[in-house]
Amino acid sequence: MEITRRQRMAVALANEVEDGKTYIIGTGLPLIGGSLAKNTHAPNARLIFETGILEGNPLEVPTSVSDLRLNRKASVLWPQFRYFGYQTLAAQRGEIEAGFLGGAQIDPYGNLNSTCIGDYYRPETRFSGSGGANGIATYCDTVIVMKHEKRRFVEHVDYITSPGWIDGPGGRAKRGLDESKGPRAVITELGVLRFGEDKRMYLAEVFPGVSVQDVLDNTGFDLDVSRAVTAKDPDPEVLRILTEVVDPLHVMV
Repeated sequence: MEITRRQRMAVALANEVEDGKTYIIGTGLPLIGGSLAKNTHAPNARLIFETGILEGNPLEVPTSVSDLRLNRKASVLWPQFRYFGYQTLAAQRGEIEAGFLGGAQIDPYGNLNSTCIGDYYRPETRFSGSGGANGIATYCDTVIVMKHEKRRFVEHVDYITSPGWIDGPGGRAKRGLDESKGPRAVITELGVLRFGEDKRMYLAEVFPGVSVQDVLDNTGFDLDVSRAVTAKDPDPEVLRILTEVVDPLHVMV
């Protein structure tokens, strides 16, 4: 069976979820990855959503975190203001393992921009802004989902909406942030990137059919590729669950 790059991304996202731990999930592929994890190796993972739904178990793939299908068997249906209060307190207490985020730009240290392109006061493009992303990146580890393009992977983001490792070791601590938390991985349609001891992004895996040069050509900063390996194909049963159970209509993958 041919495996699409989005399917590989979904599997890579699912692999970031551990059983019994709590994750903040956003719209798009993170929904698929979280659902795949719960249907395979992490049935007791707790998925929470910024719309105030905690631990939903939809039968069909939701199209967003506002989709009512997420309500199935949810433990809590909160108004959004209560969810944000809970998220902040739970994250500060270390009860949330990681949050899944995206953005318009990312730099080598995992700082994310979802605010604007260009000068903040006279932007070329204005985006929706942080939402809950800054709070997640401030208090939790993060897994980042991005489209891999040179205009997105930049040396310096135009605005730091959500902090990563700032500028390297000690960068978070200098700004009063918990330096034990930060970006874990960046998952794109080309592969998986992680962060080394220098807190800088490096290429960990390339998906089959993608070359290291493809990644370099689509990255706007110097990238360590010396540790890159070719990602393994997903287990056939995992792929079956993804395509027949989690997303049988191929809404997202």
